[in-house]
Amino acid sequence: MATPMSDQEKRKQISIRGIVGVENVAEIKKGFNRHLHFTLAKDRNVSTQRDYFFALAHTVRDHLVGRWLRTQQYYYETDPKRVYYLSLEFYMGRTLENTMINLGLQNACDEAIYQLGLDMEDLEEMEEDAGLGNGGLGRLAACFLDSMATLGLAAYGYGIRYEYGIFNQRINDGWQVEEADDWLRHGNPWEKARPEFMLPVHFYGHVEKTREGPKWVDTQVVLAMPYDTPIPGYMNNTVNTMRLWSARAPNDFNLQDFNVGDYIQAVLDRSVAENISRVLYPNDNFFEGKELRLKQEYFVVAATLQDIIRRFKASKKGRITFETFPDKVAIQLNDTHPAMAIPELMRILVDIEKLPYDKAWEITQKTFAYTNHTVLPEALERWPVQLMEKLLPRHLHIIYEINQKHLDKISALFPKDMDRLRRMSIIEEEGVKRINMAHLCIVGSHAVNGVAQIHSQIVKDQVFRDFSELEPEKFQNKTNGITPRRWLLMCNAGLAELIAEKIGDGYVKDLSQLRKIAAFVNDESFIRDVSKVKQENKMKFAQYLEKEYKVKINPSSMFDVHVKRIHEYKRQLLNCLHIITMYNRIKKDPAKHFVPRTVIIGGKAAPGYHMAKMIIKLITSVGDVVNNDPVVGNRLKVIFLENYRVSLAEKVIPAADLSEQISTAGTEASGTGNMKFMLNGALTIGTMDGANVEMAEEAGEGNIFIFGMRVEDVDQMDRKGYNAKDYYDRIPELRQVIDQISGGFFSPKQPDLFKDIVNLLMYHDRFKVFADYESYMKCQESVNALYKNPKEWTKMVIRNIAASGKFSSDRTISEYAREIWGVEPSTAKIPAPDDPR
Repeated sequence: MATPMSDQEKRKQISIRGIVGVENVAEIKKGFNRHLHFTLAKDRNVSTQRDYFFALAHTVRDHLVGRWLRTQQYYYETDPKRVYYLSLEFYMGRTLENTMINLGLQNACDEAIYQLGLDMEDLEEMEEDAGLGNGGLGRLAACFLDSMATLGLAAYGYGIRYEYGIFNQRINDGWQVEEADDWLRHGNPWEKARPEFMLPVHFYGHVEKTREGPKWVDTQVVLAMPYDTPIPGYMNNTVNTMRLWSARAPNDFNLQDFNVGDYIQAVLDRSVAENISRVLYPNDNFFEGKELRLKQEYFVVAATLQDIIRRFKASKKGRITFETFPDKVAIQLNDTHPAMAIPELMRILVDIEKLPYDKAWEITQKTFAYTNHTVLPEALERWPVQLMEKLLPRHLHIIYEINQKHLDKISALFPKDMDRLRRMSIIEEEGVKRINMAHLCIVGSHAVNGVAQIHSQIVKDQVFRDFSELEPEKFQNKTNGITPRRWLLMCNAGLAELIAEKIGDGYVKDLSQLRKIAAFVNDESFIRDVSKVKQENKMKFAQYLEKEYKVKINPSSMFDVHVKRIHEYKRQLLNCLHIITMYNRIKKDPAKHFVPRTVIIGGKAAPGYHMAKMIIKLITSVGDVVNNDPVVGNRLKVIFLENYRVSLAEKVIPAADLSEQISTAGTEASGTGNMKFMLNGALTIGTMDGANVEMAEEAGEGNIFIFGMRVEDVDQMDRKGYNAKDYYDRIPELRQVIDQISGGFFSPKQPDLFKDIVNLLMYHDRFKVFADYESYMKCQESVNALYKNPKEWTKMVIRNIAASGKFSSDRTISEYAREIWGVEPSTAKIPAPDDPR
């Protein structure tokens, strides 16, 4: 097969990546050489690839700054309502290529770098991922920032500048090993520290009653230093800001009081205060009630609210009253992690600004909205009252007061219904007293949303049923989306250009236009071209795997991809059972024709999650057997993709044929990887869960491989009781697989290695893997049958791409803007810095 065109050659033909003007290219080369010389103090004789990356990054950043300043100036002049997206995670990945695309500089930069005798792709590979997130929730925040800028909203992302992001994953002898992610080691060219906006954050202390009301005194102070990162919209000259806070000890830290003597120790102790922004907690969908985590949550909230109020007061029109605060400020809480913003705003309004309690509460409710991201009980944040009392005593008082008024309202509506009061209280009284942060968010917000239709329905009907019966108008759905700039233009240039040739480039800002390509579903040359782009992406990924991991794979095999965090509910184990079943079928009848597959599984396990780590070990052990069995040959290969992260997703997703979205119905709130695969020309095998339901609705159920129990079936089984052994006894192929795992077939040196997994599957599997096994196997047979007919497969791919327009984060953000924040998206272009005003 011919070697695929390099991305650089491809981009030469591309219209949607900016014009190559001679002056443009010359200017970029000039900027590059200037930064190499003056910023990095190097010449071409001693420069490394990393130096060249930084020189280019600084050159591209130069093009952002004018637009950034002008955007912020424009917001000051026009004083729009501002949107604040509060999140403890922003999973940004790399910035260089995305910035070039959004500024329309990519072709010019490509040409400049080529003329300088360098390779653009090599430079791009030097950039570290900003891994300030775990998975879906953090990546969603990043996509949202891109869409908010592209839609011209005056929006700000606020979070923490973790010194160490999500750990790097190494696989050692089949086991996950974690390494610290020292992503700032070489510096971050995209951020600008703003020490002049440093703010104090208070912890501990106690509350004193005074004539002016309660006072929080004797606190310990930590300073919050802001670092700003520019967020460019797509080709509209808007550049918004992501502001991340870093913890700094005050200069008099530990020196002001009694320990006068030990100056050295006092300076060394500063690191304790600065630990607040040291490291991202690596849990996805799991609550770990640690004091440091609560400190992080309050730290980001306290610094951000001071900043929001400073900006509100400093408006051009000048503000004397907080009456208009909700007309000028919308705050979105990304899950309950920033929920302390609710009592914190109350504290500021009541204790500092001296507003009456009821007025303060009205303002607070109108300002906040809350997004729920999960229905798993182990993921819900429930902070011990004792910890809150120690760390944030004034806030505990305020939460008690909020709860009292909330319960008074309910007991007036439902007299003597003690059980309802218990269920709806913000304070849980059973065992250790805890604060239910989701209840605090619902009570303190004017809007609550789930992230896919089915999830929002479950939130209303089950998880928060009492609350939705009380205020049905508060509950909404906002189905998640992904940014088509990163997840199509950037990661799949070939497909993006093919689409633009057929329907123009308007789809980049209005993804619903993809519907137009359905007209070409029977166009022979279009079918050929779509298939060719996929084949090139597969070749390129196969080359990457060979270079990085020394594994050879068959590029004409079906690439069956399952990438996401490792979790029991995501059912990587179900995929594993399918792999072993396929293996057994080949061994049983080696002469039979078999559709060749490369199964690619990737994802990180939380370091403390034993079962997830065992699942990785099982996958790698199965791979060791399958990949080295000469009878199997290249008909079946199993790859565990090490250190799955944003930049690796950008490589594997465009190369996938089959997307695995196989969570138990009712457990995956939405999923967003599912949308990325659909947009990039993979077909989906999945359950009726999360956004899969809406994907099936958009594409038509005949164009997606749906299997397994629906939510109703799962509920029914919960009532009746799930007995895994029934399936084990009844299904011979399943029994063989389980006997192999438990008998040490995949771990001959340690036959009982996987006893915990077998025990889980047989006796306490909350996620009912066996119940969907038969349906999954049968569905995989239909996948094989279609794959044997490449033309029909590609036609189904085209129908999927044509149906993926709904899943743009531009659509999602437009809905948040209109239905929650009360702002209107705009297509207007801010004048460029070089335009006369």
